[in-house]
Amino acid sequence: MARRTRYWNPYGYFHVTMRGNNRQAIFQTDEDKWNLMRAFEYAYDKYSYNVVAYCIMSNHYHLLIQSEVELSKIMACINRRYSDYYAKRYDHVGRIYEKRYFSKLANGPRAILDISSYIHRNPIETTVEMVNLLEDYPHSSFSYYADDKKEPPRFLHTDLVRTFLPKPFDTTNKAYYLYCLAYKQDLETVYEKMPVEDVSVPFSMFDVINSAE
Repeated sequence: MARRTRYWNPYGYFHVTMRGNNRQAIFQTDEDKWNLMRAFEYAYDKYSYNVVAYCIMSNHYHLLIQSEVELSKIMACINRRYSDYYAKRYDHVGRIYEKRYFSKLANGPRAILDISSYIHRNPIETTVEMVNLLEDYPHSSFSYYADDKKEPPRFLHTDLVRTFLPKPFDTTNKAYYLYCLAYKQDLETVYEKMPVEDVSVPFSMFDVINSAE
């Protein structure tokens, strides 16, 4: 059976999740997680893209990503790069990923805001919180929002999500930091509230930004 063609829009931000096979850990050490970051950088050199949130856990990772290049090319590049590293380091034979990556359009400014918050809260939504302070988790983009002086990776853009904050929040990264700490996001509820994806209507970040004003 042929694979279903994925919906893709070059101007949209997509929530991407990639899991380990049988949900097993594929990032066993900090070095493994840093090597996934190197895979992000490697893919960025080949296909320019923008990320507003990422988080690498032990058996999966999240991205909120936009690119004019088809997402499938970027994800194939990232996942192949990391799986080659994993196979070599652990003498592993066979696939390490559960299946193809999950992706869903963050259809609107509030969806972008809340999905990014959901991604950033991952380390404290575990059975036992992984850190006392969310910004101390080293394998997430949240620390770059918590500290504007910290130099982000080339693919990370921290100046968009804050513009979607609802009143009475200011449109600053500090306010976004507080928003993430204050509100636990239920992803299914976020998805349910999103407008239906309409492939016949062009979707651009200009539409998103204008609708947030």
